[in-house]
Amino acid sequence: MIKHIVFWRIKDQPSKATNAARIKELLEGLRGRIPGLLAIEVGHNVVEDANASDVVLYSEFVDLAALEGYQRHPLHLEVVPQVKALATERRSVDYEIHRPV
Repeated sequence: MIKHIVFWRIKDQPSKATNAARIKELLEGLRGRIPGLLAIEVGHNVVEDANASDVVLYSEFVDLAALEGYQRHPLHLEVVPQVKALATERRSVDYEIHRPV
């Protein structure tokens, strides 16, 4: 299993809350629509901290091929420019989890 986590700092116009809600709507709208995407969740930061990101995406994929398929999938590609337009910074981590059989 691959876990894909992305952190964004987002624009404050019209407001961070509005932009965070839109990012959540866009990304969670992909749930159940892309093969190999097992879980997807978007949250926004609730603690004021100058070092914190504003929004996080947590997602799980069957394997690396499924993550790569997600990144090329037309539905995901539709969402990417919309999220980019709301963000000022993006960081990500992808890592593999091996579960005991």
